[in-house]
This record gives sequence, C-alpha cells and structure tokens, in this order.
Amino acid sequence: MAESRPAARPLSPHLQIYRWSWTMAASIAHRATGVALYGGTLLIALWLIAAASGPAAYETAQWIAGSILGRLVLFGYTFVLLHHMVGGLRHFVWDLGHGFDPQTRTNLAKYSVVVSGGLTVLVWIIVLTR
Repeated sequence: MAESRPAARPLSPHLQIYRWSWTMAASIAHRATGVALYGGTLLIALWLIAAASGPAAYETAQWIAGSILGRLVLFGYTFVLLHHMVGGLRHFVWDLGHGFDPQTRTNLAKYSVVVSGGLTVLVWIIVLTR
C-alpha cells in the first residue's frame, strides 16, 4: 500500500481566518446594494401605479413618501443607487486593467463610499432647496 502524504496545495480558506479589508466590504456592499435596488424599484413601481390609479391613491402615496419614514427610505434608496453606480465605475476601472495593486484597490473602495455619500447629500440638497 502506498504511503499517504498530504497534498502540496493550499487548504480551502475559511472566512474566519480572513482579516476584513475595505475591498471585501466594498464587494459585499456592491452586492447588497444591487439587491436593495430591487426593493426600491418595487416602491417606485408602486408609486407609479398609485399615480395611474387616480388622485386619491396618488395623494396617499405622496403622503407616505413625504413622511419622515418615507424621506428616510428615499434618502437610503438614493444612497444605495449612487453607491451601486460608483461601485460599478470601480469595476469599470478594473475592466480597463487599472487599479489592481493593493493600495489602489483599498483607495478605490474608500473613495466609493465617500463619493456616493457626497453625491447623496448633494442630490438631497438640490431636492430640498428647489
């Protein structure tokens, strides 16, 4: 019988041995925002259905959207939309073959959070001051 030796290949890594990094968090956030966009798009569809259903349904939808909870949901949807878009631009940079060194990857992940947050605030400043 042949002698059994361990294979000369790395073991499958487990998530518990990883140290969290910005790029890991950005990757998970990009997927999560993609999922959250489905829910937000459903809310937009419901708003459009209310608008098509008549003035009473539209007024109810506008009242909900104008409430504090409604505004928080809209603010969150704006952030999710912009964060997913900026994350998509980060992936586009990678598709062009740039930004693969560790420091640039980390910076792109950090910048995506800052830029999407800044754009969200800018959009809401414009919305609330018009």
